[in-house]
Amino acid sequence: MVAASNMKLTKRGEYALRTLIRLGIASWNNEGVISVSTLAEGERLPFKFLEAILFELKNAGYVESLRGKHGGARLARPMNAIKMGDVVRLIDGRLAPIGCASETEYEPCTCPDEVHCGLRMLMIDVRNAVANILDRYTLEDVVQVTLRKQILTAGLPLKKGGAARRHADPTDGFLAVLLDASPAPVAAGAQGARKKSKLR
Repeated sequence: MVAASNMKLTKRGEYALRTLIRLGIASWNNEGVISVSTLAEGERLPFKFLEAILFELKNAGYVESLRGKHGGARLARPMNAIKMGDVVRLIDGRLAPIGCASETEYEPCTCPDEVHCGLRMLMIDVRNAVANILDRYTLEDVVQVTLRKQILTAGLPLKKGGAARRHADPTDGFLAVLLDASPAPVAAGAQGARKKSKLR
């Protein structure tokens, strides 16, 4: 049940998005079904917590699970049909920092003049900025950017400070990598097709 009071990604929301990205990479690379234990270990997520998240994602139609010895999880719909904003709203609720600025879960506030409230207007712009990013990009976009960054940084030493850094470098943002001129990664299935076309 969603009970978010502001636009802060909860651990549940973070784990859900990381799980979908990992399943998206598996789909891109034709890895097939990924076991829950492999997902939990690879993403360093608590097993029981991950099971609950997968159950919620399955009920929403994002993931399908297969039982049995070789069971696990995989995406239930195309990556380009999964908007990041929809997933965040599913898990964490509204994007707006305050209820009176929400488009999907509006709640009146105690302000005596909501129509002319400067704070509300500012928070509407915050909501719009967040929504414009999360609703614009799909899981496919995020998977491609993730793989592109892996390719770009393969074999490179860690930036100064390495894993000990305690802040987010503005140059490490999603859009910085998305707008990079380097070629996009090729899906595993497409690599073979591309080789065949060159032989013809």
